[in-house]
Amino acid sequence: MKAAFLPDRGVIKVSGEDARNFLNGLVTTDVALVRPGLGRFGALLTPQGKIIADFLITEAPAGHGGGFLLDAPRALAQGFADKLKFYKLRAKVTVENLSDSMGVLAAWHGEPAMKPDLAFADPRNDALGWRILIPGELTQKVADVVGADLVDSALYEEHRIISGTPRGGLDFMYSDAFPHETNMDRLNGVDFEKGCYVGQEVVSRMQHRGTARTRIVRVTLEDFSPETGVAVLGGDKQVGTMGSTAGGYGLALVRIDRVADALDAGLALTAGGLAIRLTDPNDVRTPPKQTVA
Repeated sequence: MKAAFLPDRGVIKVSGEDARNFLNGLVTTDVALVRPGLGRFGALLTPQGKIIADFLITEAPAGHGGGFLLDAPRALAQGFADKLKFYKLRAKVTVENLSDSMGVLAAWHGEPAMKPDLAFADPRNDALGWRILIPGELTQKVADVVGADLVDSALYEEHRIISGTPRGGLDFMYSDAFPHETNMDRLNGVDFEKGCYVGQEVVSRMQHRGTARTRIVRVTLEDFSPETGVAVLGGDKQVGTMGSTAGGYGLALVRIDRVADALDAGLALTAGGLAIRLTDPNDVRTPPKQTVA
């Protein structure tokens, strides 16, 4: 088993007697189902349905003060916390950015020998393993306790990319992407059966009308790695934008209909003048199945 402390992740705590209902009325996942030791994936959206911040969420047990802990991009943590406070109004909740004292350890390729109190399986993809919320100074100790070899976070990034899991800021831009475009519907990040939340009407319409035309897809690199942000071309026409790459694999945000047309026409895909190919052509041909998180 491998483990890596993720320096790009922060932790926000939302507590108080109204915390569960408060969060459930805002975010895409069903917070009513969150329990200690169980995590879920979700996002806070704009009223227009675009992602402000995505996160993993778990409930802290009573021994850790209770409340909900959100594993979120550290660069967004303070702004995300401020946005939650903006929505608080008269709700009896407290929102704290704990990112200076609490971080995230990812562990994968196996089962933990012992599960710490703030550990939960990553709900997006079984291959991603476990998340453990800890102070950074306990990284080595916790890695030893769970039976994992501590490795550099770059190895987790490679694993994330190979598993096909997007990362905001690299594979899509916050406040500019809909959940379907980042595959949140495929990664258990949107509950289509829960009650209202910010941006729900737009997301539900995209789901039921099947209007998502842009998706993040897995690509295999034929030679060198294209730079993040360069155009993906099908022949001489742009069909998307390159995202993150590692270890001969990458992610790209593409118009799935245009990529399918290019493949049908026998056109090569390139990014920054470098050859790429879809890891699985079905990623642009098979309509996504509805997933209830």
